[in-house]
Amino acid sequence: MQERLRTDLRVQAWLRRCSVGGLMATVARKGDESAGALFLKVNRFRAGCEVFSGATRPDGQAAWLRATGPAPVSETDADAYLARQSRYDPDLWIVEIEDPKGIFALGEPLLDA
Repeated sequence: MQERLRTDLRVQAWLRRCSVGGLMATVARKGDESAGALFLKVNRFRAGCEVFSGATRPDGQAAWLRATGPAPVSETDADAYLARQSRYDPDLWIVEIEDPKGIFALGEPLLDA
């Protein structure tokens, strides 16, 4: 099984990756530096928002789940989902990514729910 990276390092990598790709990304919520869950909120504005939750494949490799379902949701719905999750897990991290052109890509596998 692969050793997990600290969450703060994963967040910094996402911020850098978005910056290099021409996307604006910010830390909307800072959680536990070593082991907090990571959520990515991708705001495509008129096309809606998607929220991705970090997951682990059975082989130990990093993956993502589409936390708000298969279709984009409104920003209000995405924020409400993340607020509920933060009540359950006060250590979670949220990275918000602005993607008005629809160019964002995860880079790791997306698991079926």
